[in-house]
Amino acid sequence: MADVLPLVEARLRTALGEPDARAAVTFLGTDRIEVLRFQEGDIVRYATLGMSAQPMSEPTAMVADPVKGPRAELILSVRSGLADTDKVLRPLAVLAASPQVEGVIVAPGASLDVGEPLWPGAPFTSVLVAEPGGLIEDLELDEPADPVHFLPLLPMTPNEAAWKRVHGAQALQERWLTHGTDLRDPARTSVPLD
Repeated sequence: MADVLPLVEARLRTALGEPDARAAVTFLGTDRIEVLRFQEGDIVRYATLGMSAQPMSEPTAMVADPVKGPRAELILSVRSGLADTDKVLRPLAVLAASPQVEGVIVAPGASLDVGEPLWPGAPFTSVLVAEPGGLIEDLELDEPADPVHFLPLLPMTPNEAAWKRVHGAQALQERWLTHGTDLRDPARTSVPLD
């Protein structure tokens, strides 16, 4: 099968324009993960490139299928100029490498935790994986490969992450919506959870 990453990068450029910065991170025993930064008005978007090179496989699978299985890249959108969000590059690369390192499948509704602030002073240490298809449409690949999904990441405060574990992703998203939470605000406080 043809290399997926040039197709993924082309889809990102079509949807978001030209990246104004990119960085690469390589972890021992994993493929290289790049993070591209796109600026659009007062919104900065960070997109991973490399997570979709291999399909994700169940941790219980004896052998990973080299073609079939879910593929994804991660997208984080925040308001620029309010925090040093460019330091999110390494945590994003860690999350994008998690299917290779930990054998997990990253899917909508999942919580991903980096165990430290996403950027200096951030009130978030984890993200909620949202549904794909809004900002960037799925990239169809030749059969039998699954399409590449572009999964938005929604930063969660530790209290929100704990509340989500009890009540579920849908309930947290409804609470954000009810309270008009600006999920792109890099300095926002936790939504009321009582």
